[in-house]
Amino acid sequence: MTGTKTNERPGTRAQVRYLRVSPFKARVVLDLIRGKHVGEASQILAFSERGVSKEITKVLASAVANAEHNDEIPAEELYVSACFADEGPTLKRFRPRARGRAGRIAKRTCHITVIVSRLSDDELDRLRSQAAGRGTNRDAAASRRARVARSRGENAPAADESVEAEVVEAEVVEAEVVEAEVVEAEVVEQADESAAAEEPEGDA
Repeated sequence: MTGTKTNERPGTRAQVRYLRVSPFKARVVLDLIRGKHVGEASQILAFSERGVSKEITKVLASAVANAEHNDEIPAEELYVSACFADEGPTLKRFRPRARGRAGRIAKRTCHITVIVSRLSDDELDRLRSQAAGRGTNRDAAASRRARVARSRGENAPAADESVEAEVVEAEVVEAEVVEAEVVEAEVVEQADESAAAEEPEGDA
């Protein structure tokens, strides 16, 4: 008994045809997102280093938009139920080689199909419980940051007093240095005046 045919698989689909990439390269990326939630699949494609990931991202977004518009299913309840790449026509090109020969170049194309379906109720409940747990963790982290901020706020006056004391001490030291320089200058000036007074006057 044969299984479900490709064109009879349930779900909402989107397809891109005659994409100028090898189906082998596309299947490597499609294997990463098959069975994943659409949000997780989008993250995987965003951080993938494969060039075909950008095209698959567009197909996935189109399938999600079709499900929201045509079937009225929220994007939060969708997952990638099926995705596959069929081989398209191959463009044949030739490159000149040594001794008058020609080397064949096969420029392959493919048709990429992404099908999204609604998650089961049990799976949706599990995802909601996980989201609630993450919210609890965020609340705990926020409360911890608030406690740290309050403790730093209580110690702030002491820190301000120490900074003010350091500023006052620096001002006092600077004033003493300036006063010492002034006194030294006055002593030098007095010495110069006394020395000039003691010198004998020259002959007229």
